[in-house]
Amino acid sequence: MSSEAKPSLLKSKMFWVGVLYFAEGFPLGVFFDVFPVHFRQQGVNLSEIGFLSLLGLAWTLKFLWAPAVDHYRHHRRWMALVDLGMGAVMLAMAVHAGFGPWTWLAIGLFTLLSATNDIAIDGYTIELLDRRELGLANGLRVGFYRVGMLAAGFILILSDYIGWTGTYFTAAALFVLIALTCLRAPAERRVERVHGLSLRAELGGLLAHPLPFAGVLGFLLGTLWLIDRTTHWSARHESFWLYAFGAAGLALLASVLRHRRNGNGGTGALTEGPMFGTLLAMVARPYMLPVIGFILIFKLGDAAMGFMVKPFWVDAGFSASQIGTVSVNLGLILSIAGGIAGGWFTDRAGIFRALWVLGLCQAFSNLGYAWAATVLPLGTPTELITASQQMLMYAASGLESFTGGLGTAAFLAFLMAIVDKRHSATEYALLSSVFALSRSLAGWAGGFGAEAMGYADYFLLTFFLGFPAFLLLPWVRRMLDRPPS
Repeated sequence: MSSEAKPSLLKSKMFWVGVLYFAEGFPLGVFFDVFPVHFRQQGVNLSEIGFLSLLGLAWTLKFLWAPAVDHYRHHRRWMALVDLGMGAVMLAMAVHAGFGPWTWLAIGLFTLLSATNDIAIDGYTIELLDRRELGLANGLRVGFYRVGMLAAGFILILSDYIGWTGTYFTAAALFVLIALTCLRAPAERRVERVHGLSLRAELGGLLAHPLPFAGVLGFLLGTLWLIDRTTHWSARHESFWLYAFGAAGLALLASVLRHRRNGNGGTGALTEGPMFGTLLAMVARPYMLPVIGFILIFKLGDAAMGFMVKPFWVDAGFSASQIGTVSVNLGLILSIAGGIAGGWFTDRAGIFRALWVLGLCQAFSNLGYAWAATVLPLGTPTELITASQQMLMYAASGLESFTGGLGTAAFLAFLMAIVDKRHSATEYALLSSVFALSRSLAGWAGGFGAEAMGYADYFLLTFFLGFPAFLLLPWVRRMLDRPPS
């Protein structure tokens, strides 16, 4: 074969899979690794750092605006625009010192842009790849996603040498470079539009079906209430909740009246809609509700502890360099190794057995941090931490990272096994959003738990939070034994 016939690196699909999933992993690393350390070093209390996790609800809710990204297409432009937007947020963090209400707005915008980036990248790569390429592509996807998170760890290490202002400038420059690179990706394929139920028609139909409409209203009100419990922003508007529940009640009454006027029709038409259709069809499948409960809580122990680990490192006297090197970078390498080992075990033992065996490993690893929190005195200067104390902390971190990878491998295999192949991308996105919801809520509650109980007792509690999911394993087995058509 002549050299001219060989595809160049920029035409290689696998090259772009690696680049794009690096671009998807980097913002998540900034959010989970850089922000908590920065704010804790500024003296921000644990409950507010825990609230930071709640802003990660953008990754849970991304399926709501995913139809818009698909409708307007031009995925490469979406990627470039949101990367430039995240770079602008980094510049704002570099220029404006201190911690105040603007910070919540900036980070909320950052998570919204990152979630939109995920939608565009996932949509682009699904269209880019052929079925025979999915195995290799997904291996590269997982690896380079972790590499993107590792890059955030190196950004964290820089803060010890160039300060936080220089660190955020560096992150902004990297986002600009990623944006320019995404524009060089191969052009999207032309896709014939499917003319089904429009989004407007679907939303209109939703108003005529009280049960799903009540679920949407309850979800929105619940989210507002959780945010208000931390920020107390409604205190400036004493009648806000009265008006909010009143408006929701009137809207629900209008839905009931419209439902009766239309002849009490079912929700069948809604299953053809782009936003709620697949969700309604999926929830109607046998055993799906207890399985959704399992998805919510299988990694609850890990999620509840995860957002408090970095503040614990800071309060125990470790430097940003130590945190970035061990907890972030080495931790991500070990989680990749755990994922590979977990995938190997899952292939040989089966998904169901892997879920409970590796789930137990995942839960017991939390005891390492609980032990470290009883041994390490908080507030110790870095230079006074003994070698044995350092090794205990490093061992707890390594064990937690490796077993987290083990559990994740079995969990993701389970999600892939239960989706309907006719709607695999949409169903997988919805199920992963359910998991992201539990991660965000657990991280938010973790700030209050660690502040009220102390690190040692709270980390011990997260060990016990790993076990309720095992009560739902009978329904999990039935779902695995009855795959979708």
